[in-house]
Amino acid sequence: MSDSRPYPSLLPANSSALEKALDLGFGTLLDRIAPPFPELMNPAATPSAFLPYLAADRGVSEWSTTAAEAEKRLTVELAWPTARQAGTRLALENAAKGLRLTPEVRAWYEQTPIGQPYSFSVRAFTEQPYSEEIDARLDRRLADAKSERDTLKVSVGLSAFGSHSIGAATVCGELTTVYPVVIEGLETSGVAFMAAGLYSVETSTIYPQGA
Repeated sequence: MSDSRPYPSLLPANSSALEKALDLGFGTLLDRIAPPFPELMNPAATPSAFLPYLAADRGVSEWSTTAAEAEKRLTVELAWPTARQAGTRLALENAAKGLRLTPEVRAWYEQTPIGQPYSFSVRAFTEQPYSEEIDARLDRRLADAKSERDTLKVSVGLSAFGSHSIGAATVCGELTTVYPVVIEGLETSGVAFMAAGLYSVETSTIYPQGA
């Protein structure tokens, strides 16, 4: 049974029967394909092979093909918030977070002593090995995130976290000694029975008399 519903088409009114048939056939085939959106545009769900294209679509200027997949997804996820908030504290923090660093940003008026106007102190902490390459990438990302008038003072700290346990044990016990009841003026007596038995067996062997 054929579907008699009208099929939307962009073909002109003077299109040929072959063109209409091809348009209808390809339209039916396209309907069988599940659309990849919105997963394709989601940095957390898109295939890893599509991450470079999604990064280019979102205007990521600093990109490393050898970076870990988790870092790439985080960079793409923070690309638009960083661009929208460029020149702010949040943009500087996002620039460092994209490299899986923990940022600590202080404006000039929050520093002790107070720094130069329009300056920021950026300190990034990392639990992973740090290299000159990551340092250069951090500088490029911060340069894109700051405003033109801002000056930055960047430092990196290595952080390590762990847990320790403190335990104590207490063993408690009671020793109870039960003595027999002694009542003054009370005497106890009884009868002792002694018995003995003897069981004796004698064996005799009789041989026939010899010739």
